[in-house]
Amino acid sequence: MIKRFYSNYYIGELPKGCKICSKGAKLVLFVTGVCNRACFYCPLSEKRRWKDVVYANERPVKSFDDILEEARLMKARGAGITGGEPYLRFERTVKFIKFLKKKFGEEFHIHMYTASNISREKLKILKDSGLDEIRYHLLNTESEVWNSIYDAISLELKTGIEIPALPNNEETIIEIARKLNDIGGDFLNINELEFSHTNANELIKRGYRLKSMRSYAVKNSRETALNAMKKCKNVKICIHFCSSRFKDTVQLKNRLRRMARSVKKPFEKISDDGLLIKGIIEIDRNDIDMLKEILSYIINRYKFDEKYFYLNIEKCRIETSVEIVRYLSRNFRRRDLKYYVIEEYPTYDRIETERVEIS
Repeated sequence: MIKRFYSNYYIGELPKGCKICSKGAKLVLFVTGVCNRACFYCPLSEKRRWKDVVYANERPVKSFDDILEEARLMKARGAGITGGEPYLRFERTVKFIKFLKKKFGEEFHIHMYTASNISREKLKILKDSGLDEIRYHLLNTESEVWNSIYDAISLELKTGIEIPALPNNEETIIEIARKLNDIGGDFLNINELEFSHTNANELIKRGYRLKSMRSYAVKNSRETALNAMKKCKNVKICIHFCSSRFKDTVQLKNRLRRMARSVKKPFEKISDDGLLIKGIIEIDRNDIDMLKEILSYIINRYKFDEKYFYLNIEKCRIETSVEIVRYLSRNFRRRDLKYYVIEEYPTYDRIETERVEIS
């Protein structure tokens, strides 16, 4: 029986990694952008693709402390090890798994993505280090990667396959599902294919189109996945279709809310989407010393509590509440100052999504 979970569909019992991920509680640990594949649908950004860089969510990682800080801020209950190809930085991957288990305990769930034919010996090292779940990427039943899948299952690692739903490719999806079921695997995740800045040309070249102007999802990807699932009702493994909409409106939103509650300043408000809303004051030149003087004057002149202000040196601006910035826009007017209400992500990169000037 096919069950629905928000905009996702599944048969059987969802993998533990997916359950935690849906709550926004999985740290995304990107261990390298180096990869030995050249998948035409790879969505990685230019700053990560083919580059040997490490990120914890959006935070660049220079030390274990960066990983620890990001995990604590989002109150992570697990981590997804991804890339690139994590296996190409095997020792690094093992160190990260051991570190996370040591810091957060055995209940901290870790899964890893790979498209490599990992040996039984190295699979055992991964398991002994604390890896709970492995997710293989392949596109047919003839891939050499199946050798590693057999070994992972025999080692009693939770073993699944995760693939994109290429439009009109349902027969291949069915074959993969049945073979994984027959050898005792645990789950098949089918992701709705999406356009990104880096894969758009390759997708268009192959005739793929957007599902709608309001979505980055590929037309007929969802239908292909669901048609394949309908023909796999008798398999014992879990088959899970993860939609583009779910990633944006549930999974990401939940992660942002977890992060926002940890990082918000006293004057910031959290939107329904998990974004931070606040007021800012900017000066018409890069003069942080002048902003310091202005901030001191504002606090003393209007008897505001200092905790409702933050001098952002990096962005050369004063941050405060929406209410205060509206008040100051009426009562403290200077030609060199501008007042805004902004909305931004609570993540390390603090991407601004909206800005409205108050005149």
